[in-house]
Amino acid sequence: MSYGGIAATTAAASAARRRRMELEKEEEEMTQYTQKDLDEDWEFKIVRSSTAAFHKREVLDKLLEEEARAGWVMLEKMDDSRVRFKRPRRARAQDDYLPADVDPYRTNYGAWSSQRTMMSLVAVGLAIFLVLGIALFVLVSR
Repeated sequence: MSYGGIAATTAAASAARRRRMELEKEEEEMTQYTQKDLDEDWEFKIVRSSTAAFHKREVLDKLLEEEARAGWVMLEKMDDSRVRFKRPRRARAQDDYLPADVDPYRTNYGAWSSQRTMMSLVAVGLAIFLVLGIALFVLVSR
């Protein structure tokens, strides 16, 4: 692999990291909770999709139905990739009785939702390109 390919991959990873940081900052600004929210003992979460899955009404409806099983109520659809929820803190008492497929604290939605999975794939890809680049360099320099 050429140095240009490695640089492009590194630049793409850096851009993705910057975008995540921008979204996190935006979320902090958008999700200011009032003292009343805190006094009423609510808990909050944001469910994210790595794609714009919530653009489709049927996907959003499915998400709302799934989250309602654990007592979550939609506060706002922030964009096609993020939905904010709240529920009374006392709903935690029912978490042990939820079906095994219900995670009341999930924050990712969809097949590629795990950032850890995405980062692992990027790391494996970079490692493969690096090994191929070294092998090509060795072959060419003989």
